[in-house]
This record gives sequence, C-alpha cells and structure tokens, in this order.
Amino acid sequence: MQIYLLLYIVFAGACVGLLALMNDFGTALIFFLAFLVVAFLRSGQLSTILLGGASAGLATVMVLTFRPYVLGRFKAWRNVWAYADSLGYQQTWVMTCAASGGMLGLGIGRGWLKRVAAADTDLVFGMICEEWGMITAVCVVLVIVLMAVFTVKQAGSGRSTFYSIASCTAVSILVVQTMLNVCGSVDVLPLTGVTFPFISNGGSSMLCAWGLLAFIKAADVRPGASFAIKQVPFRLRRARHE
Repeated sequence: MQIYLLLYIVFAGACVGLLALMNDFGTALIFFLAFLVVAFLRSGQLSTILLGGASAGLATVMVLTFRPYVLGRFKAWRNVWAYADSLGYQQTWVMTCAASGGMLGLGIGRGWLKRVAAADTDLVFGMICEEWGMITAVCVVLVIVLMAVFTVKQAGSGRSTFYSIASCTAVSILVVQTMLNVCGSVDVLPLTGVTFPFISNGGSSMLCAWGLLAFIKAADVRPGASFAIKQVPFRLRRARHE
C-alpha cells in the first residue's frame, strides 16, 4: 500500500509541477486539490490532507519567489479599486457591470463587459450578472452546488470504490473551478484565470466539463438511471464486497 501511495504522490507532484512550469497556476491548484480528494478518499487519513497542505504552502512560497507577476495578483487582491488602471482593471469592470445588471439583467447582448478581454471565459460570471441578472447567476452556481450534494449522497452506494472516488473527485474539480471563477471575478479570491464549467466559451473547457460529468453519471445507481450499464442486484453487490 505504501509503495502505491508513494507512486501516486510522485505522479501528482509531476502533474502539478508541469502545470506550474507552463504558468497555468489556476489549473495546477485545481489538480492539486483533486489529488488531495483522491488521496483522502483512498486512505481515509487526515494526515494526508495535512501533508498536502504543508506541500502547498511550500509550493506557494516558491511560486511567489520565482513568479513575481503572481505576487502582483495577490498584491491587488481585496484592493483592486486601487489598481483599477492596471492589475485590477478586469475585476473592477466585472463588479461594476455585474451591479448594473440588477436582479433581472439588461438583456442578452446589451452588456458592456463583453468589450473587456476574457469576458466570455475567465470573467463570464460578470457577463451573466450583467445580461441575465443576479437571480440567474445565483441559479447557475446553485446547479453546481446541487450536483456536488447529489454526488456526495450517492457515493456510499456506488458500484465500486473506483466509481465513488472518481465521481467525488470529478465534482470536486467542478466545484473548485466554479469557486475560483466566481470568487476571482468579484475579488473574493485572487484572479486565477480559470473557466466556469459548462458556461465559459471554449471547446476544450466544454469537453473537459462533460467528461467530468460522465464520471458523476457513471456512479449513479438509481434504477433506470443508465441505459448503458445494467443495474447490479443488491445481493450480487453485497457478495462482491464480502
């Protein structure tokens, strides 16, 4: 067991390290948290999370030391209005346009935020608030939250440990990605430049989101939930575990 855990840590570190070398720190953070979820669900030990947190702290120090522009984002964090003409330009416009949309929005295509770079990808939450309204924006976020609740509730009755861990990890990625996109846009968290699942423009992002949804769907054991996978009778599932 220990050798497999060691190999897993090496693999996870290599993936996150390569993403960091590509300067894609937002995706690196998402992958890191996903690896923590897998490690915790597989081992069931809180020490795994603590070890991962310590590693993340060391990695953060190294990133801030060797990538000064990342430090600039932290410098502007929670104070973007003081950097409205530089580091906080995008976030200040997101908050301004989101507020102008009110509860029901200005209407599709009538917003101003679309003129800002990455408005339909990294800042798409602001576009939803401006053109569709705050009610729709909150509902979009709640869809991801409800998906997470459903996944966690059905994880205990999955077809196997693999399906349960895969579905929980997949929904964790979607939740973290949504949180980084939404909170980064409105300056609750530093802007990381990640997309909003199923909403942001981009083919690869959409494919990845649907791929993660497939893992969640594969773990659904409700009668008639899947036409492709036959429902295994409870007595057979119990016999397999025994």
